[in-house]
Amino acid sequence: MGHHFAPVTSLIALVSTVLLLSASVHGSQGDKEPVYRDCVKQCVRTNCTGDRLRGFQSTQPPYMALTGWTCRDDCRYQCMWTTVGLYQAEGYRVPQFHGKWPFTRFLCFEEPASALASLLNGLACLLMLLRYRSTVPRQSPMYHTINAFSLVSLNAWFWSTVFHTRDTYLTEKMDYFCASAVILYSIYMCCVRTLGLRRPGVSSMVGALLILVFTSHVSYLTFISFDYGYNMAANTTIGMVNLLWWLCWCWQNRRTLPYWWKCGVVVMLLHGLALLELLDFPPLYWVLDAHAAWHLSTVPVHFLFYSFLIDDSLHLLNTEKTGVKLE
Repeated sequence: MGHHFAPVTSLIALVSTVLLLSASVHGSQGDKEPVYRDCVKQCVRTNCTGDRLRGFQSTQPPYMALTGWTCRDDCRYQCMWTTVGLYQAEGYRVPQFHGKWPFTRFLCFEEPASALASLLNGLACLLMLLRYRSTVPRQSPMYHTINAFSLVSLNAWFWSTVFHTRDTYLTEKMDYFCASAVILYSIYMCCVRTLGLRRPGVSSMVGALLILVFTSHVSYLTFISFDYGYNMAANTTIGMVNLLWWLCWCWQNRRTLPYWWKCGVVVMLLHGLALLELLDFPPLYWVLDAHAAWHLSTVPVHFLFYSFLIDDSLHLLNTEKTGVKLE
C-alpha cells in the first residue's frame, strides 16, 4: 500500500494506506472464534516445543525461514483454514483473520496476488523512469525533481511488495510510512511545477515544511501512539489537497498545453479504479481480492503518467530555451 505523477500517487498511496490501516485496527471475526484460538493453542503446544519444534525447523524450506515464518505462524495458517472450513460447512460467510481475508500462501508470499501487483507497479515505474531519463535531457527544469520523486515511489512499491509478502510489525510500518512519504513528496512536486519554477524560494520553504511534517508524523506514530485513525485522516487530507491542486492546474492549462488531457485522464482513471477497493470481497480462488485487483489495474497508468511527464519536461525545456514565460 503501493506504491507517480502527483494525483496518481496520492490516490494509490491514499487508498492503499486507508484500507490497510482500517483493516488492521481491530481484531476480526475469524481470529476471535474460540475454535480458532483453541486450535492455535493446541497446535503450538503440540508442534512448537522441544523435538517437534526442531523437526519443524529442520524441514522448513530456507525461503520460509528467511522471510520469518515461525512455527506459531504456521499454526495460525493451518487453523485459519480449519476455521474457514467449519464456516463454509455451516453455510456462513467466510470470515477475516487479523484484519485480512484468508489467502492461499504461495511459497513465502502471504498475499501472492497483491505482492505480484505491487511488484508489477514497481517494475512499470522503473521501466518508464528509465525511458524518461533516456528521452529527457538533464537540463529540463523538472528533471531532478521527477527523478527523486520516482525513487521515492519505487521505494514505496518495494515496501508494498514486502508487506504483502510478509506482514510483520516492521513491514507494516515501512509500508505506511513510505506511502506517506510519497504523498508528501507529491505535494512538493506539485509545488515545484506550479509555483517553484518561477519562485524557487517557495519550493524550498514548502520542502522544509514537508520534511518537518513527515518527521513529526513518523515520530508521533513510532514513539507516542500508532494511531490508525490519525494516520488515515492525515493521508486523506494531504492527498485531497494534492489532488485538487493538480486538477486546478489541468483546468488552467487546458487551452495552452496540448498534453494536459493525459494528466486529466490519469486522475479520472484512478478515481474510477479506486472504487474497486469498495467491493471488499473474499478472494477468488483464495488469491485475488479487491485490493489486488485494484493494484493490478493501476499498472498501465504508469505508462500514461510518464508519457505526460516526458511531454511536460520537454515543453518546459523548450520554453526555457526560447525565453517564454512558464505556465
